[in-house]
Amino acid sequence: MAANEADIKIWGLGVGPGDPELITLKALRILQAADVIAYPAPDGADSLVRAIAATHMPVGAEEMIISTPMVTERHPAQNAYDEAAGQIDEHARAGKTIAILCEGDPFFYGSFMYLYSRLSENWRVGVVPGVSSLNAGAAELGVPLAERNDVVSVIPATLDEADLAERLAAADAAVIIKVGRHLDKVRRVLEAEGLAAGARYIERATMDGQRIASLDDMSDQKAPYFSLIIVRKAADI
Repeated sequence: MAANEADIKIWGLGVGPGDPELITLKALRILQAADVIAYPAPDGADSLVRAIAATHMPVGAEEMIISTPMVTERHPAQNAYDEAAGQIDEHARAGKTIAILCEGDPFFYGSFMYLYSRLSENWRVGVVPGVSSLNAGAAELGVPLAERNDVVSVIPATLDEADLAERLAAADAAVIIKVGRHLDKVRRVLEAEGLAAGARYIERATMDGQRIASLDDMSDQKAPYFSLIIVRKAADI
């Protein structure tokens, strides 16, 4: 343990994109020493992040489910984070160490950041980075994300077609994330920009059920939320 960790009671742990072996040694050490393990789970559904970390969970640790409503409105989710932050604060005041599990990396599109903003007002909160879906997807596809002076853009598929096209035009390489139900829109933009042939698709990178496909293969299929497309305009390696 690093000397400056001794007073940290609350941790956000990146556990990686799906493969349990991609957790870092530091996250594993903190997880296995925690008194309370907190993790998000959609209302009425199992927690994916708990499933990722299951083989590393210590026996006897208290588990805390952060129930997250699956709605587009912000208020229900914000209320859930308020309630969870209050519970975590109570555990910390009781002298317990709390590990909050996060898929991928805590600060890369992770819900943990909303807990961090609440808890860090009164506590020193530790954050352990994790392997992101971008890194996992690139590794599984065998596609480098960047070289030399490349500008890489991370583009949510939720943007409208004009924004997608503009951001793709400005980047040497791009990772389009959150593809899901936006697959048809993304395909139209890539075809219009002449980038479809070089685009690589992957879903559930490093998880059970991982799938790699060309966009042509996906022409009449749906993409899950955990899918991304890597686009490189040129390569000199």
